[in-house]
Amino acid sequence: MLGLMEEKDQGQPAAWVSSRPRAERARQVADSLRQRISDGVLGGVLPDELSLAEELSASRNSVREALGMLRDEGLVTRRRGVGTVVVTPTYGHGLGRLEGLAEALAGHGSVTNEVLVAEVVGDPPAEVRERLCLAAGAGAVHIERVRRVDSVPVSLDSTYLSADVGLGVLRGDLEGRDIFAVIEEAIGCPLGRAEIEVRAAVADRGTAALLDVPAGAPVFVIDRLTRLSDGTPVDVETLRIRADRMSLRATLYRGPEGRP
Repeated sequence: MLGLMEEKDQGQPAAWVSSRPRAERARQVADSLRQRISDGVLGGVLPDELSLAEELSASRNSVREALGMLRDEGLVTRRRGVGTVVVTPTYGHGLGRLEGLAEALAGHGSVTNEVLVAEVVGDPPAEVRERLCLAAGAGAVHIERVRRVDSVPVSLDSTYLSADVGLGVLRGDLEGRDIFAVIEEAIGCPLGRAEIEVRAAVADRGTAALLDVPAGAPVFVIDRLTRLSDGTPVDVETLRIRADRMSLRATLYRGPEGRP
Protein backbone atom coordinates (compact mmCIF):
# COMPACT_ATOMS: atom_id res chain seq x y z
CA MET A 1 0.00 0.00 0.00
CA LEU A 2 1.36 3.41 -0.96
CA GLY A 3 0.68 6.63 0.86
CA LEU A 4 2.11 9.56 2.78
CA MET A 5 2.79 7.54 5.93
CA GLU A 6 6.38 8.14 6.97
CA GLU A 7 8.30 10.47 4.70
CA LYS A 8 7.79 12.97 1.94
CA ASP A 9 10.70 14.52 0.08
CA GLN A 10 10.32 18.00 -1.34
CA GLY A 11 8.92 17.57 -4.82
CA GLN A 12 8.48 13.81 -4.30
CA PRO A 13 5.21 12.53 -5.85
CA ALA A 14 2.94 10.96 -3.23
CA ALA A 15 2.70 7.69 -5.21
CA TRP A 16 6.41 7.06 -4.62
CA VAL A 17 6.22 7.20 -0.82
CA SER A 18 5.75 3.84 0.88
CA SER A 19 4.10 2.99 4.19
CA ARG A 20 6.77 0.32 4.83
CA PRO A 21 9.55 1.10 7.33
CA ARG A 22 12.25 3.28 5.81
CA ALA A 23 14.99 0.75 6.62
CA GLU A 24 13.17 -1.93 4.62
CA ARG A 25 12.71 0.36 1.65
CA ALA A 26 16.36 1.43 1.79
CA ARG A 27 17.48 -2.22 1.81
CA GLN A 28 15.39 -2.94 -1.26
CA VAL A 29 16.81 0.07 -3.09
CA ALA A 30 20.33 -1.01 -2.08
CA ASP A 31 19.64 -4.54 -3.39
CA SER A 32 18.46 -3.11 -6.71
CA LEU A 33 21.45 -0.80 -7.07
CA ARG A 34 23.88 -3.55 -6.07
CA GLN A 35 22.45 -5.87 -8.72
CA ARG A 36 22.62 -3.21 -11.41
CA ILE A 37 26.23 -2.48 -10.54
CA SER A 38 27.03 -6.21 -10.59
CA ASP A 39 25.34 -6.57 -14.00
CA GLY A 40 27.34 -3.65 -15.37
CA VAL A 41 24.23 -1.54 -15.91
CA LEU A 42 25.57 1.11 -13.52
CA GLY A 43 29.20 2.10 -13.21
CA GLY A 44 31.50 5.08 -12.83
CA VAL A 45 29.66 8.13 -11.49
CA LEU A 46 26.07 7.22 -10.61
CA PRO A 47 23.10 9.46 -11.41
CA ASP A 48 22.12 11.91 -8.69
CA GLU A 49 19.76 10.89 -5.87
CA LEU A 50 16.67 12.43 -7.45
CA SER A 51 17.28 10.69 -10.79
CA LEU A 52 17.81 7.35 -9.05
CA ALA A 53 14.66 7.89 -7.00
CA GLU A 54 12.65 8.48 -10.18
CA GLU A 55 14.20 5.48 -11.93
CA LEU A 56 13.61 3.13 -8.99
CA SER A 57 10.21 4.55 -7.96
CA ALA A 58 11.62 5.24 -4.51
CA SER A 59 11.87 8.24 -2.23
CA ARG A 60 15.00 10.32 -2.22
CA ASN A 61 15.57 9.54 1.47
CA SER A 62 15.50 5.80 0.73
CA VAL A 63 18.00 6.26 -2.09
CA ARG A 64 20.28 8.31 0.17
CA GLU A 65 20.22 5.61 2.87
CA ALA A 66 20.76 2.87 0.26
CA LEU A 67 23.81 4.64 -1.11
CA GLY A 68 25.11 4.91 2.44
CA MET A 69 24.79 1.12 2.78
CA LEU A 70 26.71 0.57 -0.44
CA ARG A 71 29.38 3.01 0.74
CA ASP A 72 29.73 1.05 4.00
CA GLU A 73 30.16 -2.14 1.93
CA GLY A 74 32.96 -0.48 0.00
CA LEU A 75 31.07 -0.71 -3.29
CA VAL A 76 30.81 3.05 -3.84
CA THR A 77 32.36 6.23 -2.52
CA ARG A 78 30.62 9.58 -2.15
CA ARG A 79 32.65 12.70 -2.95
CA ARG A 80 31.59 16.28 -2.60
CA GLY A 81 31.49 17.94 -5.99
CA VAL A 82 31.75 14.60 -7.79
CA GLY A 83 28.83 12.49 -6.58
CA THR A 84 28.58 8.77 -5.95
CA VAL A 85 31.22 6.69 -7.73
CA VAL A 86 31.40 2.92 -8.15
CA VAL A 87 34.84 1.98 -6.83
CA THR A 88 34.68 -1.81 -6.69
CA PRO A 89 33.28 -3.56 -9.76
CA THR A 90 31.86 -7.03 -9.08
CA TYR A 91 32.09 -9.98 -11.45
CA GLY A 92 29.50 -12.69 -11.86
CA HIS A 93 30.64 -16.31 -11.54
CA GLY A 94 28.09 -18.85 -12.74
CA LEU A 95 27.64 -22.04 -10.74
CA GLY A 96 25.54 -23.84 -13.34
CA ARG A 97 28.48 -24.83 -15.56
CA LEU A 98 31.84 -26.42 -14.80
CA GLU A 99 34.23 -23.63 -15.69
CA GLY A 100 37.30 -21.99 -14.25
CA LEU A 101 37.32 -18.51 -12.82
CA ALA A 102 39.32 -17.11 -15.74
CA GLU A 103 36.63 -18.41 -18.13
CA ALA A 104 33.94 -16.73 -16.03
CA LEU A 105 35.91 -13.47 -15.99
CA ALA A 106 36.57 -13.41 -19.73
CA GLY A 107 36.06 -9.87 -21.00
CA HIS A 108 36.28 -8.27 -17.54
CA GLY A 109 40.02 -7.65 -17.58
CA SER A 110 43.39 -9.33 -17.58
CA VAL A 111 43.35 -12.45 -15.38
CA THR A 112 46.67 -13.64 -13.93
CA ASN A 113 47.74 -16.10 -11.25
CA GLU A 114 50.48 -15.81 -8.67
CA VAL A 115 51.65 -19.33 -7.84
CA LEU A 116 52.36 -19.59 -4.12
CA VAL A 117 52.71 -23.37 -3.84
CA ALA A 118 53.26 -26.05 -6.51
CA GLU A 119 54.63 -29.22 -4.98
CA VAL A 120 54.25 -32.95 -4.41
CA VAL A 121 53.12 -33.80 -0.87
CA GLY A 122 53.67 -37.28 0.49
CA ASP A 123 51.07 -36.97 3.25
CA PRO A 124 48.06 -34.90 2.11
CA PRO A 125 45.37 -33.95 4.65
CA ALA A 126 43.04 -36.79 5.65
CA GLU A 127 39.96 -35.18 4.11
CA VAL A 128 41.80 -34.73 0.80
CA ARG A 129 42.94 -38.35 0.84
CA GLU A 130 39.38 -39.47 1.51
CA ARG A 131 37.76 -37.30 -1.19
CA LEU A 132 40.34 -38.27 -3.83
CA CYS A 133 40.03 -41.95 -2.81
CA LEU A 134 43.82 -42.19 -2.44
CA ALA A 135 45.38 -45.43 -1.30
CA ALA A 136 47.36 -45.48 1.94
CA GLY A 137 50.78 -43.95 1.34
CA ALA A 138 49.80 -42.36 -1.97
CA GLY A 139 50.94 -38.79 -2.44
CA ALA A 140 49.20 -35.84 -4.04
CA VAL A 141 50.05 -32.56 -5.73
CA HIS A 142 49.24 -29.29 -3.95
CA ILE A 143 48.87 -26.01 -5.85
CA GLU A 144 47.95 -22.68 -4.29
CA ARG A 145 47.44 -19.52 -6.32
CA VAL A 146 46.20 -15.97 -5.91
CA ARG A 147 43.93 -15.00 -8.80
CA ARG A 148 44.03 -11.36 -9.93
CA VAL A 149 41.93 -9.28 -12.32
CA ASP A 150 43.82 -6.26 -13.65
CA SER A 151 46.36 -6.78 -10.84
CA VAL A 152 43.68 -6.69 -8.10
CA PRO A 153 43.49 -9.93 -6.05
CA VAL A 154 40.09 -11.63 -6.30
CA SER A 155 40.53 -15.17 -4.99
CA LEU A 156 42.87 -17.54 -3.18
CA ASP A 157 42.67 -21.04 -4.69
CA SER A 158 44.02 -24.14 -2.96
CA THR A 159 44.04 -27.29 -5.11
CA TYR A 160 44.93 -30.92 -4.41
CA LEU A 161 45.26 -33.39 -7.28
CA SER A 162 45.89 -37.10 -7.39
CA ALA A 163 49.59 -37.62 -8.15
CA ASP A 164 49.03 -39.33 -11.51
CA VAL A 165 47.19 -36.24 -12.75
CA GLY A 166 49.00 -33.62 -10.71
CA LEU A 167 52.51 -34.38 -11.98
CA GLY A 168 51.39 -33.48 -15.49
CA VAL A 169 49.64 -30.36 -14.21
CA LEU A 170 52.85 -29.15 -12.56
CA ARG A 171 54.42 -28.99 -16.04
CA GLY A 172 51.60 -26.77 -17.33
CA ASP A 173 51.18 -22.99 -17.39
CA LEU A 174 49.88 -22.36 -13.88
CA GLU A 175 50.42 -18.60 -14.08
CA GLY A 176 48.41 -17.93 -17.19
CA ARG A 177 45.72 -20.62 -17.40
CA ASP A 178 42.75 -21.99 -15.48
CA ILE A 179 43.45 -25.16 -13.55
CA PHE A 180 40.70 -26.99 -15.48
CA ALA A 181 42.36 -26.25 -18.81
CA VAL A 182 45.72 -27.43 -17.50
CA ILE A 183 44.20 -30.63 -16.08
CA GLU A 184 42.42 -31.45 -19.36
CA GLU A 185 45.62 -30.87 -21.29
CA ALA A 186 47.51 -33.17 -18.91
CA ILE A 187 44.98 -36.03 -19.08
CA GLY A 188 44.03 -35.59 -22.74
CA CYS A 189 40.26 -35.58 -22.18
CA PRO A 190 37.58 -33.28 -20.79
CA LEU A 191 36.53 -33.26 -17.16
CA GLY A 192 33.13 -34.63 -16.33
CA ARG A 193 31.38 -32.97 -13.40
CA ALA A 194 31.93 -31.34 -10.03
CA GLU A 195 30.17 -31.16 -6.69
CA ILE A 196 30.35 -27.82 -4.92
CA GLU A 197 29.45 -26.35 -1.58
CA VAL A 198 29.32 -22.60 -1.02
CA ARG A 199 29.54 -21.04 2.42
CA ALA A 200 30.15 -17.65 3.94
CA ALA A 201 33.24 -16.96 6.03
CA VAL A 202 35.52 -14.15 7.12
CA ALA A 203 39.10 -13.72 5.99
CA ASP A 204 41.78 -14.79 8.48
CA ARG A 205 44.89 -12.65 8.66
CA GLY A 206 46.87 -14.69 6.15
CA THR A 207 44.04 -14.80 3.60
CA ALA A 208 43.28 -11.12 4.17
CA ALA A 209 46.90 -10.16 3.45
CA LEU A 210 46.93 -12.15 0.21
CA LEU A 211 43.57 -10.77 -0.96
CA ASP A 212 44.33 -7.20 0.15
CA VAL A 213 41.29 -6.93 2.44
CA PRO A 214 41.00 -6.26 6.18
CA ALA A 215 41.13 -9.28 8.48
CA GLY A 216 37.54 -10.33 9.13
CA ALA A 217 36.29 -9.14 5.73
CA PRO A 218 33.55 -11.35 4.22
CA VAL A 219 34.58 -14.00 1.69
CA PHE A 220 32.81 -16.75 -0.20
CA VAL A 221 34.32 -20.18 0.34
CA ILE A 222 33.69 -22.72 -2.43
CA ASP A 223 34.61 -26.34 -1.75
CA ARG A 224 34.70 -28.24 -5.05
CA LEU A 225 35.36 -31.87 -5.94
CA THR A 226 35.91 -32.37 -9.68
CA ARG A 227 35.62 -35.76 -11.37
CA LEU A 228 36.38 -37.34 -14.71
CA SER A 229 33.49 -38.42 -16.93
CA ASP A 230 33.59 -41.90 -15.35
CA GLY A 231 33.24 -40.41 -11.87
CA THR A 232 36.88 -40.75 -10.80
CA PRO A 233 37.79 -37.86 -8.44
CA VAL A 234 40.87 -35.91 -9.57
CA ASP A 235 40.73 -32.44 -8.06
CA VAL A 236 39.80 -31.14 -4.59
CA GLU A 237 39.70 -27.35 -4.34
CA THR A 238 38.95 -24.69 -1.78
CA LEU A 239 38.41 -21.25 -3.28
CA ARG A 240 38.28 -18.17 -1.06
CA ILE A 241 36.71 -15.36 -3.05
CA ARG A 242 36.38 -11.72 -2.08
CA ALA A 243 32.69 -11.08 -1.50
CA ASP A 244 33.09 -7.45 -2.57
CA ARG A 245 34.45 -8.46 -5.98
CA MET A 246 32.40 -11.50 -7.01
CA SER A 247 28.76 -12.53 -7.15
CA LEU A 248 27.78 -16.19 -7.52
CA ARG A 249 25.01 -17.03 -9.97
CA ALA A 250 23.11 -20.07 -11.17
CA THR A 251 20.02 -20.91 -13.21
CA LEU A 252 17.86 -23.43 -11.35
CA TYR A 253 14.98 -25.48 -12.76
CA ARG A 254 12.06 -26.97 -10.90
CA GLY A 255 11.60 -29.98 -13.19
CA PRO A 256 12.72 -33.54 -12.35
CA GLU A 257 16.43 -33.70 -11.42
CA GLY A 258 16.78 -30.00 -12.12
CA ARG A 259 15.81 -30.27 -15.80
CA PRO A 260 13.37 -27.81 -17.41
